Amino acid sequence: MQKFIVVWCLLGLLYAGPVMACDLCAVYAATEAQGRGDGGWYGGVAGQFTYYNTLQSGGHTVGNDGEYIDSLVSQVFVGYNINDRFGVQANLPVIYRAYGSSAGGNHDESGIGDLSLIGNYLIYQKIEEDFTFNWTALGGIKFPTGSAEHLNPNEPDFSTGIGGHDLTMGSGSYDGLIGTGVFARWKRLFLTANMQYTIRSAGAFDYQIANDLSWNGGPGIYLVLGHKHTLAGQFVVSGETKGQDTVQGVPTDDTAETIVYVGPQINFTWSTRLSAQVGADLPVSIRSTGDQLVPNYRTHAALTWRF
Repeated sequence: MQKFIVVWCLLGLLYAGPVMACDLCAVYAATEAQGRGDGGWYGGVAGQFTYYNTLQSGGHTVGNDGEYIDSLVSQVFVGYNINDRFGVQANLPVIYRAYGSSAGGNHDESGIGDLSLIGNYLIYQKIEEDFTFNWTALGGIKFPTGSAEHLNPNEPDFSTGIGGHDLTMGSGSYDGLIGTGVFARWKRLFLTANMQYTIRSAGAFDYQIANDLSWNGGPGIYLVLGHKHTLAGQFVVSGETKGQDTVQGVPTDDTAETIVYVGPQINFTWSTRLSAQVGADLPVSIRSTGDQLVPNYRTHAALTWRF
């Protein structure tokens, strides 16, 4: 099926006029560039910067005595598509955090996070001139490669809204990952939806981070659909929700939260090789327990290269 589409697109390019673009070819090339397609290696980096400067107590915003966290999480990843349906990918987070308060001063630290190994499978695909639909699933495991020293219950919280769970690089646990995603296109309009659920186990110091669910997706439009490149704008709704962490089986009181973000995203692909994304998210709904420092905004970007 994939090889037939490639041949079909090449023939279309040969006979296309100078002002005519093959939408099917362009969308297919964009799918290839994003690491989904025939067998082969791909790799890249994805980064997310989150600024925390709003203090909540019991879900309500209160006065903040200079507390903040600047969190930059970069994901270095490499993957291999075994065929046009199944692939594997390894992700290694590299984390930098700066944090402080009026009473505690300013601090920063960096390190690697928890390595994950993920398998992804294309459940269903349909590609036509005016319509495209992909449905994928993933499953994997996260390894305890990041430092979990901040989860030590004997280490006091840094400040009112900043605790060890906010600063830890890893969980000290082996965790499961499952998820699914869809991509649908009609002419130049498209819609994406992705979900990932993390199943946590007890980790360092008998600290167990609660299971968490994250999601993102929304409508978009291809602004450019060319033979060599595509450019798309998208409105994305994303979020995450988790319950209370536990220490030796006892629930904590300041770790549950549900946050919903909205924001724009720009997607760009070049040939079948390069895929890039950049976007920003603003929280529109935050529910938290206890005293927590919650996000003011976050930005993210990603770059994927197919070899």
